[in-house]
Amino acid sequence: MKEIKAYVRPHQLSKVVMALHEIKELAELAITKVQGFGRGRAEGASTRIVEDFIEYVPYIKIEICCNDEIADKILSTIQENSHTGHKGDGKIFVSDITTAVRISTGERNSEAL
Repeated sequence: MKEIKAYVRPHQLSKVVMALHEIKELAELAITKVQGFGRGRAEGASTRIVEDFIEYVPYIKIEICCNDEIADKILSTIQENSHTGHKGDGKIFVSDITTAVRISTGERNSEAL
């Protein structure tokens, strides 16, 4: 099992989620509004948030847990649909999951997804 965390620009969210929706094996995803900065420290960003004299850029974090077989398809779908060609398009991270539990039924690992 894999956990995929993607940080994308807010205006790309609908495009990314619509493309992910087409992956029938994808069971669920979570979306969170976040802010941060990358190598450029948000300097010159057209949309930025200033808090305590620090500049941040708004992003959307997409979190997905999935079976190994579809992880590459999900990753490439996010990358293709969030790419604008501009600096600061975001990042995608993929990690291994050792255990998953569905709280309501007690199912574990792949059955929990």
